[in-house]
Amino acid sequence: MVHGRRIASWMLMPLGLLLSAFLFFNEKAPPTTEDEWLKKTLEARVVISSSLSKGVKQSRLPASAEFAPEGETAKMKLKVNYTLDEELQKESDMLLKRYKPDYAAIFMMDAKTGQVLTMSSFEKANQQNGSNLALRATFPAASVFKVITAAAAVDKAGVSPEHRIGFNGGNYTLYKKNVLSDKVTKWTRFITLKEAFARSINTAFGRLSLENLEPKDISEYAERFMFNEVIPADFQVETSQASVPTEKGFALTEVASGYNRFNTMSPVHGAMIAASIINDGKMIIPYIVDSLEDSNSQKVYQAQVLERGQILRPESAEKVRQMMEQTVLTGTSRKTFRKLVRDKKFKEVEMGGKTGHFSGMNPKGRTDWFVGYATDGEDKIAIAAITVNVKTWTVKSSALGEMMFRKYFKDRLEEKRAAKN
Repeated sequence: MVHGRRIASWMLMPLGLLLSAFLFFNEKAPPTTEDEWLKKTLEARVVISSSLSKGVKQSRLPASAEFAPEGETAKMKLKVNYTLDEELQKESDMLLKRYKPDYAAIFMMDAKTGQVLTMSSFEKANQQNGSNLALRATFPAASVFKVITAAAAVDKAGVSPEHRIGFNGGNYTLYKKNVLSDKVTKWTRFITLKEAFARSINTAFGRLSLENLEPKDISEYAERFMFNEVIPADFQVETSQASVPTEKGFALTEVASGYNRFNTMSPVHGAMIAASIINDGKMIIPYIVDSLEDSNSQKVYQAQVLERGQILRPESAEKVRQMMEQTVLTGTSRKTFRKLVRDKKFKEVEMGGKTGHFSGMNPKGRTDWFVGYATDGEDKIAIAAITVNVKTWTVKSSALGEMMFRKYFKDRLEEKRAAKN
């Protein structure tokens, strides 16, 4: 049985743990209501974040640390047990060191629980003392923002993935004379929303925002997906930014298609967005500390699962999921994922994603995104991979995602098959 209910805009989902089993440092009286439970969980994350975030920002995770629980003056030195998967972490670190992009990060999480599975960061010019880029929200959201626009279209406006959009101009440009014109000429092309998403057609998404959505709709769904809001993880993440015009016009089409550099997000947030789609419209908040133990090896803290809540109806999440799957099958990531999709050993794995490209200023260079999910029907994972290259490309972010999906499921699928036989 899953306990939990909506409390303001948050929900706590303890996955069957009883209230009396809640462990919060040296708590003498465990919380007895869901409101207290939520309050204590958020407090615990703040305490952990305060103690560990300085190290996490430098990609350092100490084996033990001192913590000062809410309301306590004395600090407690505790052993820290992390959620990271050792093999996956080695793989992601190795991939970034192998390809050596100018800047890169990989962040993978369990889409159902929020457990952080891997968090890697790389700076070619500063390999020893670089900051953790997975936490940075200075990267242009680029076409990843199309997930937000598509979600608003299907969930708020009732648009079908098969909805046809007429557009003029090129596939990846965005010009006023094309996107603001509703005239149908002999050069006008028509494309379904699903195809426009998979192929990342900017003008089609611009037309969608003008024909089917209001500015307040896009703003509402940006907020649902936690833009402009602090992410209450147990480590500090910079806040993703989204500014949406209040009137229809060219600026709105830029936002809807992700054709701007002022709407930004972090890799952590990118993975959360993908996770919400494969998790039937529920957004899960990530955490990196599984538990804390005292000097007697007794657990004094056990992590709990925290939800943002149901940000999309399940049927709407399924429609966006169809679009993200097409990105891998027929869209911008088809070449990268072709071998994995055709590999019979992975026939049980469904994968989806969204790519994004735009020139950013912090760090300066060409930003390349892949946010996506993979599931075999039981396990559900979400990833965000980002690379920023100044002059030379060394690896696509979608390739990093593909390699991490392959690594995650290879051994797990073999173990599951062996267990059935």
